[in-house]
Amino acid sequence: MMDFVATHLTWFLSLHIMAFTAWMAGTFYLPRLYVYHTQTTPGTAESERFKIMERKLLRQIMTPAMIVTVLAGGLMASVPGLVDWNSAWWWIKLLCVVGLMGFHGACSKWRKLFLEDKNNHSEKFYRISNEVPTILMIIIVIMIVVRP
Repeated sequence: MMDFVATHLTWFLSLHIMAFTAWMAGTFYLPRLYVYHTQTTPGTAESERFKIMERKLLRQIMTPAMIVTVLAGGLMASVPGLVDWNSAWWWIKLLCVVGLMGFHGACSKWRKLFLEDKNNHSEKFYRISNEVPTILMIIIVIMIVVRP
């Protein structure tokens, strides 16, 4: 299997980049939807519309994109010699990816609160949380491209 991955590395890298881009787009947009959702009255047609948008974004785009990102990245990382396991950049990047997965989980939890009309966070909370994936993405890209 590793020979197949190594031989087709550019294809796996392309898949990884496309999935990461889709995951990040959703991760940027979902907290923004929560900002707007906090401005609605629970039970209204507008609130119900946000619930549908949030569910579809999380389940049909973000989660599959996250899974493909992690699988493709894991397969590439398993190719001998591709990753210097003694370099700090790799571990920092991996830590940020785990943080991004944790943020994804938090977004899922917040969606369930909205679904049950039990949101307990403010609009400001979601505006601030919207910056978390941006910071993580910046660190991930720098670690992968610059490898300081």
